[in-house]
Amino acid sequence: MKVLLDTHTFLWATTGDPRLSNVAREIMEKPEAELFLSSVSVYEIGVKVARGKLELPDETGVYVLTRMAVFGIHSIPISAEHAVAAAALPRLHADPWDRLLVAQARIEDMPILTGDTLISRYEVTTIW
Repeated sequence: MKVLLDTHTFLWATTGDPRLSNVAREIMEKPEAELFLSSVSVYEIGVKVARGKLELPDETGVYVLTRMAVFGIHSIPISAEHAVAAAALPRLHADPWDRLLVAQARIEDMPILTGDTLISRYEVTTIW
């Protein structure tokens, strides 16, 4: 099963945050689960760190890449097709990061592991 991680899902999983749902944790621990983190999430994390809205124990690149390796998470780049699809989405969610995740999940045919209820307003499978 391929699963796209929302940014908060990645952060909560890698920091042991109790807000990560039991279902999300179980899916991430399954050996057969293929976990993906979008480049947009990496960028979002970097922006939040730069603006002082998020603190990490390491530099952003080191933190993200080492945790991706530890958790066996694959990277998914942002393609022009993803960007076009995100721009065409109805404005159900104002967050540009999440709109790109929705577009990627739809195009790549993956559910999004997210606790963000606004994302579920789109025609995309969410798991939490």
